[in-house]
Amino acid sequence: MASMRDIKRKISSVKSTQKITKTMYLVAGAKLRKAQESILQLRPYAFRMQELIASLALRANPELHPLLAEREETQNTCLVVVTADRGLCGAFNTNILKRAETFVRDEEAQGRKVEIIVVGNRGIDFFSRRPQYTVVHTLGDIFSKTVKYEDAAQVADLITAKYVNGEWDTVSVVYNEFKSAIRQDVILEKLLPIVPMEAKEGELTVDYIYEPSAEEVLNELLPLYFRTEVYRVLLESAASEHAARMTAMDNATTNAEEVINNLTLVYNKARQASITNEILEVVSGAEALNQ
Repeated sequence: MASMRDIKRKISSVKSTQKITKTMYLVAGAKLRKAQESILQLRPYAFRMQELIASLALRANPELHPLLAEREETQNTCLVVVTADRGLCGAFNTNILKRAETFVRDEEAQGRKVEIIVVGNRGIDFFSRRPQYTVVHTLGDIFSKTVKYEDAAQVADLITAKYVNGEWDTVSVVYNEFKSAIRQDVILEKLLPIVPMEAKEGELTVDYIYEPSAEEVLNELLPLYFRTEVYRVLLESAASEHAARMTAMDNATTNAEEVINNLTLVYNKARQASITNEILEVVSGAEALNQ
């Protein structure tokens, strides 16, 4: 059985850990408010643009722009894996990486080659220890600060260039979508080619009238849409990370309190037993003197 000194040392250690987890909970909560505000402001614009581009993809001639054209054969696939830069956020990173592994396994089972772009230091560390995966580009330290549109544009332009050159036939992304402070959903979403909306029954899918020309409009609009979509994904992931860390640190603080209470109970029992033994020794000694 541990001595009273050891138990007190354990209580002190757990209390120190509890202070850290509580501080991290407060910091994550403050960051979450800012990240949540950013994604909620972007979503209406991003979703409306999604609708517009999906409608455009339904009506426009896919030969007018390479981001609209669907390849006849899908042999090479790109998967963008978005993780956090740090840990201590529950199953946030684990869920993403498991879903990415499942996707790669399923694609390779169908004879397709999968190349991976990793965003986030946790994902970079994970794939660096697994040479069986083909990682073509990494981007770390993106979530250690406020996510910027320029970072998203960098990733989007890299993907677009390789897709247009024919290196990839499809591009998908796996990330955590922010729902609330206690819920984040792992999403696997196809980015390229752009998926057209489904035509309603009886609806005439007449193409738009473009001014100045269809090529100029598409060349300007589609890259802008794709950068916005990547930016939304990064903001979703940032908000989800802070929410997951806040929940994890709150649970850790609660668990630390339970551990402290249990150790305090053990300490009090040990202290009471020690006092009882001392009393018995004194009584035994007094009785021996009286004899």
